[in-house]
Amino acid sequence: MSTEINVLSGGAMRRFMADAVPLFERESGNTVRIRFALTREMKAEIEAGAAFDVALLPRSAIDQLVQSGKVAPGTPVDVVRSLVGLMVRAGEPAPDFATVEAFKSLLRRAKSISYSKGPSGEYVAALLQRLDLAADMQNKTVFAIGRPVGEVIACGEAEIGMQQIIENQPVKGAHLVGPLPKELGNFVAYTAGFAAGAAHSAPARALVAFLASPEVVRIIRAKGMEPG
Repeated sequence: MSTEINVLSGGAMRRFMADAVPLFERESGNTVRIRFALTREMKAEIEAGAAFDVALLPRSAIDQLVQSGKVAPGTPVDVVRSLVGLMVRAGEPAPDFATVEAFKSLLRRAKSISYSKGPSGEYVAALLQRLDLAADMQNKTVFAIGRPVGEVIACGEAEIGMQQIIENQPVKGAHLVGPLPKELGNFVAYTAGFAAGAAHSAPARALVAFLASPEVVRIIRAKGMEPG
């Protein structure tokens, strides 16, 4: 008998789950009903009582939902590390940012930078604070709101962009140079958490386990991410 699994997910996972879910459905015989939204919107809906079996959101959001009683404690499973990459306009030379010092120097020289106000934007903002660059970047930051950072770069509105790689595959006119240095903890962790009523659901648990399978790991890496 087929079971429907209700998943609420952050929007950055759309391209990943679009490839992974059909494989799970074919293998298990179960169906997955999945809805995507901005992380802050999805978290607010869950806190307001939205029904779900599995939530797939950044680790920080899942941890907060555990604290508020919306995600069952002890159930969160890290699924992917979504790498944050750096972009320049297509045709521009690829800058050197292989080391932390080279990255800092690049940002100081840049006339303008762009990042989002979503999970990767929160990461970048915290990173700039950690590198003592937040004040220097404040007046030359162009926020990407409602569009990928790559589009801001492609339009020439900013010189350098930083966002999750999966959000910018591909963006015409922008060149994704590569991920930020590993030393910077260059990823946003996405975690699956179970609603209390689904904490012991075999189909829901099978879905999350499937996201660590070899065939899905290949998809994860193709999308510019790493397994959780």
